[in-house]
Formats: sequence, C-alpha cells, structure tokens
Amino acid sequence: MRWTHWIALYTQTYCTARGLCPATIAVYAQALEQFRAWVRFRAADVGPEAIRTRDVLAYVEHLRRERGNGDSAVNRHVVVLRSFYRAMVAIGELEPAGNPLAHFPTLKAPRRKLPRVLSEPEVRRLLEAPESDSVLGLRDRALLQLLYGTGMRASEAASLCERDVDLAEASVRVCGKGGHERTLPLNAAVIRSLQTYRQARGPATPMAPFFVSRRRRAMTRGGIYERVCTGARRARLAAPVSPHGLRHTFATHLVRAGVGLVTIRDLLGHRQISSTQLYLHVTAQDLREAADRHPIARLVTLVAPLLPDVRLPFQRVPPPQRRARPA
Repeated sequence: MRWTHWIALYTQTYCTARGLCPATIAVYAQALEQFRAWVRFRAADVGPEAIRTRDVLAYVEHLRRERGNGDSAVNRHVVVLRSFYRAMVAIGELEPAGNPLAHFPTLKAPRRKLPRVLSEPEVRRLLEAPESDSVLGLRDRALLQLLYGTGMRASEAASLCERDVDLAEASVRVCGKGGHERTLPLNAAVIRSLQTYRQARGPATPMAPFFVSRRRRAMTRGGIYERVCTGARRARLAAPVSPHGLRHTFATHLVRAGVGLVTIRDLLGHRQISSTQLYLHVTAQDLREAADRHPIARLVTLVAPLLPDVRLPFQRVPPPQRRARPA
C-alpha cells in the first residue's frame, strides 16, 4: 500500500502540478512500477521509505547486467527515481535524511545521437511525395509542410485544434512541453497547403482536431510518425525520416540561413539555449565550404604560375667549416 500511495501521489499530484503531459507521466509511472517489482523480488519487498543508496546501486547493476540496458535507459530510471524521492521530501512524506538518492553518484551521460539532416532536394522530394488527389493526401502534404516549416513536435501537431490555426493572421498556436504555449509564424507556402487541406476536409468546430484520420478522429503522435515514415519511403530517401528529424532539419537550415540562435530557441520552444545547441551541429560540408570562402584564396599570390618550367634548387644548409689544427 505504501508504494501504491507514493506512486499515485507522485504521478497524480506532483507531476500534474509541474504540467507534464500524460505520456510523460505514464513513462514515469512505468519506471517506478518496474523498480517496485524489482524491490519485491530482490529486496525483501520493503517499502519505499526503507530503500537505501546500496539498493539503488544494486538496481542499476541489475539494469545493466540482467536487462542489458544502455546508458540512456539506465539514466532515465535514475532520473525518475531521483525526482520521485525529491518529490516525497518536498511533499513531506519523507525526511531529507531518508532520501537514498541525495548523494547518489552522477552516472555517465550518454552521447546523444542526432538525426540526419535532410538536404533541400530531399526535403522537396519528401514534401511532394503525398498524393494531391485525395483528402488524406492533402492532409499528409499539409502535415509535412507544417512540421518542416515550423519545427513543431509530432505531439504538438497532434494536439492542434481548429481554433489554433489562424491562417488570416499567418500563425499557429502550439501547446508544448509542460503546457507552455507559443505562437509560430507561417509562411505563404504552408498557408496555401493548410488552406487547401481545410477546404477539402470540410468545416469543423473550433475545438475539433485540425488533422483527422480516415475515421474522422484526431491523429495521434504515432499516426503522425507513421505518415512521415511513409512519405520518406515514397520519396525514396536513403535513410528513414521521423518528425524529430524534420524538426532538426528545420533548425539546421535556419542556422545555415543566418538566423540567430535565440530566435531558433523561441521557435523550437526550448527553455534553455543549451537544448537548442544540441540540434545545431555543423557538418563537415559546412566546415569545408567555410574554409573555401576564406579570403586567403584571393589575397595570397601563388609563386608557381610565375615560374613556368623552372626548377628551383633546394636550399641546403652549408656544412660547418672545420677549424684548422695548429701546427
């Protein structure tokens, strides 16, 4: 009962108060239930208040050796447990001295793999992949253009309502992580695509979902992911593409166009500028093009063209002269 009470208190009160989305709360609850199951069979089924640092270390070892989890999965479990016990201390269910993760060692941060950036020709093929002679095709084309044109997340696109899309003001209102809202501008190409889809779909109430499935229901995050993957296959792109890949491509293309990092941070909905920097890597091709644009190429005069068919002697260091021996 103690575990059930604490987990419910954490997920339904603490996480909800922080504004976490239901999907994130479900992941946290699943991680806590997995830890509870391990405690039940490996730690004599003690309550959450009896867990010690050595128990958490043993659980981390279990995740690595028996479950084969990598650094990302292990860190995710530790982050959830640390947040869980910190919340219990804040709520008053646990004394600060009883927090088993108060002095828990910091694990090695996993190296984050960024998705591949699409080139402009690849983006053009992807946006033209959906058919234009059906409502679903127009929907997919509008969806792909919206994801690439604004950099919004798949979950944000799935939660769009009819009232959120204001084509007259050339803007769309998005509810991001933590319930934070932001307004994104729309360019002319995206507006035309959204307008065509809206006319083909038909009128809807202000609270109705903007993107609907074949059964006239709101598209889910998984459904949007599937439509992006299908578009990539139809476009015959070399590597798989995800909504997050389009978000990364959106940010990287803005950097190449000279848009400032702070502006891109606001468009992506990041709180910290460090989060934005994870998306904005400079490719080897960018470095090569930067080196080719260096003014040294036009400032330095080459000697070789001035001396055609002339062989220059090597400059050798003269050998040291020997001193004459005294007679």
